Amino acid sequence: MSLPPPPPPAAGDPVTPEDSLGSVTLEDWATGPPLQAQPLLRQEAKGKEEEGEETGVQGAWGKGTAEQRRRGWGEAAEAAAAEEGQVDAGGAAGSASPAGAAGGGREGWRRLLAWLRRRQPQCCPCAAPLPRSAAHCCHGGTKMAALAYNLGKREINHYFSVRSAKVLALVAVLLLAVCHLASRRYRGNDSCEYLLSSGRFLGEKVWQPHSCMMHKYKISEAKNCLVDKHIAFIGDSRIRQLFYSFVKIINPQFKEEGNKHENIPFEDKIASVKVDFLWHPEVNGSMKQCIKVWTEDSVAKPHVIVAGAATWSIKIHNGSNEALSQYKMNITSIAPLLEKLAKTSDVYWVLQDPVYEDLLSENRKMITNEKIDAYNEAAVSILNSSTRNSKSHVKVFSVSKLIAQETIMESLDGLHLPESSRETSAMILMNVYCNKILKPVDGSCCQPRPPLTLIQKLAACFFTLSIVGYLIFYIIHRNAHRKNKPCTDLESGEEKKNIINPPVSPLEIFLQSFCKLGLIMAYFYMCDRANLFMKENKFYTHSTFFIPIIYILVLGVFYNENTKETKVLNREQTDEWKGWMQLVILIYHISGASTFLPVYMHIRVLVAAYLFQTGYGHFSYFWVKGDFGIHRVCQVLFRLNFLVVVLCIVMDRPYQFYYFVPLVTVWFMVIYVTLALWPQITQKKANGNCLWHFGLLLKLAFLLLCICFLAYSQTSLMFRNVPKTSAPSFPDFPDCQINKKGAFEKIFSLWPLSKCFELKGNVYEWWFRWRLDRYVVFHGMLFAFIYLALQKRQILSEGKGEPLFSSKISNFLLFISVVSFLTYSIWASSCKNKAQCNELHPSVSVVQILAFILIRNIPGYARSVYSSFFAWFGKISLELFICQYHIWLAADTRGILVLIPGNPMLNIIVSTFIFVCVAHEISQITNDLAQIIIPKDNSSLLKRLACIAAFFCGLLILSSIQDKSRH
Repeated sequence: MSLPPPPPPAAGDPVTPEDSLGSVTLEDWATGPPLQAQPLLRQEAKGKEEEGEETGVQGAWGKGTAEQRRRGWGEAAEAAAAEEGQVDAGGAAGSASPAGAAGGGREGWRRLLAWLRRRQPQCCPCAAPLPRSAAHCCHGGTKMAALAYNLGKREINHYFSVRSAKVLALVAVLLLAVCHLASRRYRGNDSCEYLLSSGRFLGEKVWQPHSCMMHKYKISEAKNCLVDKHIAFIGDSRIRQLFYSFVKIINPQFKEEGNKHENIPFEDKIASVKVDFLWHPEVNGSMKQCIKVWTEDSVAKPHVIVAGAATWSIKIHNGSNEALSQYKMNITSIAPLLEKLAKTSDVYWVLQDPVYEDLLSENRKMITNEKIDAYNEAAVSILNSSTRNSKSHVKVFSVSKLIAQETIMESLDGLHLPESSRETSAMILMNVYCNKILKPVDGSCCQPRPPLTLIQKLAACFFTLSIVGYLIFYIIHRNAHRKNKPCTDLESGEEKKNIINPPVSPLEIFLQSFCKLGLIMAYFYMCDRANLFMKENKFYTHSTFFIPIIYILVLGVFYNENTKETKVLNREQTDEWKGWMQLVILIYHISGASTFLPVYMHIRVLVAAYLFQTGYGHFSYFWVKGDFGIHRVCQVLFRLNFLVVVLCIVMDRPYQFYYFVPLVTVWFMVIYVTLALWPQITQKKANGNCLWHFGLLLKLAFLLLCICFLAYSQTSLMFRNVPKTSAPSFPDFPDCQINKKGAFEKIFSLWPLSKCFELKGNVYEWWFRWRLDRYVVFHGMLFAFIYLALQKRQILSEGKGEPLFSSKISNFLLFISVVSFLTYSIWASSCKNKAQCNELHPSVSVVQILAFILIRNIPGYARSVYSSFFAWFGKISLELFICQYHIWLAADTRGILVLIPGNPMLNIIVSTFIFVCVAHEISQITNDLAQIIIPKDNSSLLKRLACIAAFFCGLLILSSIQDKSRH
């Protein structure tokens, strides 16, 4: 059966693989590839041909040497035609040649197929002869799959490259920004309204407001916010429930005791917080008189008033319409008083929650959801119309109704809400009032946009000038290019070029890089500082973490390729290692998996593995190359810190906030100083005298001694129930303090080091991060020394496909590695206390790291392949780790950025696509600027370093001025 040839492509249509192959029968496809695909297959089979070049073994496409097989399908067809006697001596074989087969129709194909059927096909040179059907399947299946893969890959790379992906990401950002701006103008820009009126449950008990994040207040935070404040709850039994839940945030030991149908006071004398409940179950004259007293007495007036009532009116009057009319009249008379109070106090009117009618007692059956909805509509309409020319200052607390709709089935009597729902409503009230006072990072609701600092304004001016300067350069260059276009000689009719285009100047590259960086930083600011895009809280489930892990694992295994070299921890393998670790860490962060202790402990090993590679890589470079020049140091420091310094300026964050970069930077300097100090010991020097190996081991032993001294000179964390305001903020130890000031703190508290390593006014966070992985860099250096020594003595077998050691040793080491790997995982999974596990982590994390290295490198076949998918991400792993703080996550990693609300899966796909494109572009910008700012010439480099030092001095001065103005 024959497939009809496709219509010829139009001038503007892309040429697909099917267009280029022409008309082919199904039998032809099963037998062998078309002639037009021969160059691809020759290139693919090149490695196999070279293997059989000397011996003349049967290759993938026939017998003979590589040179004979390289002649291609055309000569094979020609030989087939000659055997059949269809080619004369005069060389009339044109119809059987590639050109003849392509242009002469089916005759060439028929001759080629006859030759293929007579030959003995095999899938590889060393394979045994296969049956005819199996051989056809081998060539028609495997080779055609390879052909389709290669052609598809070329088409994808041609039409969808990294450049086109970045253009698509830019278009997506612009469209999303416009849509969110329009939505803000249409729906309003007050996140408090969203917090009070809309949201949904994440899981069973976690409430997610629309478009913003809600902070969970602790006792010390609540007291700090409500100091010298008076809060009044006025209403029925449901308001009393809300009162109890609110008070328990301040004092969890407060019990629900006493007569329920009377006023209930609460006072915390230490924090000077006063909270009262006033029993007024109906909106009547009694409630009006109470509110009127507050309007007349400014001293007794509460700072926050929470009111609401309706169910008693429905119950007492048996749900009559007259009661509803009276309710409207009463709330109409109270509304002006509430509006007057709202000008100086925060006033909230709580709408009535729905009931679960099946559970209501007989004396409450008249309280139906229909009646409740009618009372709520009356309250909203009257309160919103209480002011004619402006928006009402009384805030309607309608979100409790949404919460009750999901949880009222758990009610004990059908009327009163379960405790978890009341706690959620109380926490919403706390966020509404306290977020604008304490400004918690993970409480974006009700927070205004932070004002621009002086440094941020100067940075905006610099990026603006860079954009303007680059546009001027671009216009000048374009005009020059037009003048240098080829012109036609009128006499000869030939085109001539006037001048060859000059190379791009470093200044233009500099301006172009900062122009692109300025636009990227504007996106960073919009995502995590401006209130343009939405933010949501994280919510961990096992599926949100493990299902994406399975996805990336499948993709990583699918995109596997042969390595260029087969040494242990070669460049492609380390890139792969960094890539899959970074992807796992990203999934860990966005899923909020830190709450699950086994996952947390394994992620700690991945962070340690990054530092292990730092020790291994830098030690190997200095040991083998012996290059201790200042250019190498400046290049590494620039690539590590450039993006972080820019973000510290633009996002107004301290350097220690991006904790991993300070860690890697300090450890790089420790490695450099250890090896660069006298005596400088390198591999070349040690090869001449083995005593130098002993000298290097002494250096490493001294380094280990210094690490231990710094770690144990600082007193361990002492856990106490101390106020949050007086204790340092640790992610894993919320209530802790350090009593003794050790050597570590004394060193890093010195100015100007303190400006780099302090967070919230102390260096305890930096101490915690450093101490958690204090030995792993040393382990990486020691591993590099042992490995390079074994490699130099040719003890290792690092050839392609060869096991690293002899069979017995390799099998033994593999067994030990697998057992060690699983033992650590079992221990980490059974860990019950995070503090105790963190104490053991610095000493035992190296076990799983070394086990992974041996499992990955001992088998020759495992060492000879790598995942190009993971390696691609590994090359931009540092940028991915830093950029996630602001353009993938939100609120400084505490939440999730929402570009597309209402569709979490699509939002993750779009935001991840933009995030990866931005990280890749920043990586290229950093590399371009590194070549310009860090020249190889020492004299020029010293001048640049002087300018950089002056820049940081100015930055320190401006930062000190800002700190004084804030205080």
